[in-house]
Amino acid sequence: MTIHKEGRTILFVLLIILFAANWLLVYFLPAENTVHSIAIAVSIALYLAVLQFFRSPSVNVEKNETHVLAPADGRVVAIEETEENEYLHERRKQISIFMSPVNVHVNRTPVGGIVSLYMYHPGKYLVAWHPKSSIENERTTLVVKMANGVEILIRQIAGAVARRIKCYVKEGQRVNQGEEFGFIKFGSRVDVFLPTNATVRVSMGDKTIAGKTILAEL
Repeated sequence: MTIHKEGRTILFVLLIILFAANWLLVYFLPAENTVHSIAIAVSIALYLAVLQFFRSPSVNVEKNETHVLAPADGRVVAIEETEENEYLHERRKQISIFMSPVNVHVNRTPVGGIVSLYMYHPGKYLVAWHPKSSIENERTTLVVKMANGVEILIRQIAGAVARRIKCYVKEGQRVNQGEEFGFIKFGSRVDVFLPTNATVRVSMGDKTIAGKTILAEL
C-alpha cells in the first residue's frame, strides 16, 4: 500500500496546518488540557481520514480481451441502455459506479487499446448520483479503441465534494487493461458505455474493485 502522488502535497500541508493549530491552542490556552486532548484527537482523526482517501493499493490485473474491468472502486448505481450523444452517437449499455470518500479513488482502464478521444468539460458539482450529473457536472470523456475495433467510452464525473479530476492519458496513446489512467479527489462517479450486445456481469448495488471486478463480457 502506497500514498498516491495526488495526495502527497495535500497531506504535507495538512500536517503543517494541524500542527500549527494545535501549537497555537496550547500557547494561548495553556491550562485547557481537555480542550488540547479533544483537538489532538480530532486532528488525528481528520488526518487519518484524508490519508486513507489517498491510499493506492497494488492490483494484480488478469488481462482478458473479452472482459471489461471496473474502472473504479465503488458501488454500481446504474445499469441501463441509453443513447450516447457526445461521441459514439448510438445506443449503448451504461454502467455507473459511485465512489464514496472511503473508496480508493484510482481509476483504471477497463480495456486495453488506443485512446481515440480525450476531452475535458468544465461544469457544475451536482451530487454524483444525480441523473443530470453525467452531462452537467465537471467531467472527462475517454474513449479506448480495442484491437478488434470496438470503442469503449469511460466518463469521469465530479460530484458535490469532488472538485478535481485528473486524467493522465492523451489521444493516440496506447493503454493496457487495468493500468491507472486517472484519479478523482473525493466522492465522484465513473460511467462506462458498452456495446448493446455486451453481457453485463454485475448487478445494481454490487461493490467493484478497479482492475479486478468484471463488469461485462464482449
